Amino acid sequence: MIYTKYLLSAAAFALAAPSAMLVPAAPAQAQAQARTQARGDQLDQVVGALRAISTMQADFTQTDRNGSTVGGSLTLKRPGRIRFQYSRDVNMLVVSDGRALTLIDYDVRQVQRYPISNSPLGALLDPNRDVRRYGRLVPTGNPNVISVAVRDPGKPEYGTITLVFTRNAAAPGGLELTSWVALDAQNTRTTVRLSNQRYGMAVPDRTFTYTDPRRTTNRR
Repeated sequence: MIYTKYLLSAAAFALAAPSAMLVPAAPAQAQAQARTQARGDQLDQVVGALRAISTMQADFTQTDRNGSTVGGSLTLKRPGRIRFQYSRDVNMLVVSDGRALTLIDYDVRQVQRYPISNSPLGALLDPNRDVRRYGRLVPTGNPNVISVAVRDPGKPEYGTITLVFTRNAAAPGGLELTSWVALDAQNTRTTVRLSNQRYGMAVPDRTFTYTDPRRTTNRR
């Protein structure tokens, strides 16, 4: 009888043990789910903030991987249009008309065009680029700063862009784009920092045209 009770007790312990072992895992699983949900919510906020920008103007500084810095003014009009107007001592222009990103070097009279979808800037300009799908949150250590690295793993030649936003109730969608780091397929890194952001102004489409230096020496 004592032996039978021992077997029953052992069996009961064996059945109870797995349940007991699972108890601590439940809170951990709930925390993991909460973190996943929070990341999804932040990505949704980023997508919402980008889509809420109709037009934007800002001052910018651009730093290359060698540490050289140039500045100027930026004009953005969604979808797809952007203009980097450099300061007068930098005789070049970068502009997108919604279809192609064009780099114009007036010193050497050279024009280079790339589809915006093939550029890291596609995450910012291309309405077909799915930031929610290809975006990955980068820890910042600051609850008021959200950083998202966007890269299409199926098309690494498009490069990676890491967008940095700061919470600002006055900005579209409650997030203000403050900087980004673009890394192209050749590992060329470019950092752009924005300041003095303004939103919602009228911007004519002719802002995103340029004078071809191969036909004239005038800069536009």
